[in-house]
Amino acid sequence: MPRPPAPNDIRLRRILDETLVQPHWPDGFVMRCLEPGDAPALHALLGEVYNDGAEGPFEDWWPRIADDPEFDPALCFLVIDDRGRLAGAALCWTSAFVKDLVVHAQDRGKGIGEALMRHAFAVFRDRGAAHVDLKTNTVDSTAAVRLYNRLGMVEVDWEG
Repeated sequence: MPRPPAPNDIRLRRILDETLVQPHWPDGFVMRCLEPGDAPALHALLGEVYNDGAEGPFEDWWPRIADDPEFDPALCFLVIDDRGRLAGAALCWTSAFVKDLVVHAQDRGKGIGEALMRHAFAVFRDRGAAHVDLKTNTVDSTAAVRLYNRLGMVEVDWEG
């Protein structure tokens, strides 16, 4: 098994079978795909949630994302609150990989992350994918690991 990208990182997978459940969006929130002009708000939310500066300045981050061969704006799901604020997002690659899942701190615990993941599962199943993968950290992201386990995701080998 190859070494994980960082200590305590794991790769999780959800098989896209008949047990999938449709997403339920909390009252006051709507989901839509990335539109022109949304990238700065997405970058800001990623920086706020990850709080480690790993994404770098917007001018460096956006071309890296937008020019990636696996980027498709139709696979970037944004959750907007009733005031028009970005509350959460799932940025997915065309390979059925969830690159980023983030929910604003004040909106956690409302089911936004779960709904985003369930939506991603359904979209990838409709695109013919057999499974969805992601990488997470068992120490830094314990709440996320609990969510992924609740959604039926299981650890798989790094090679997939």
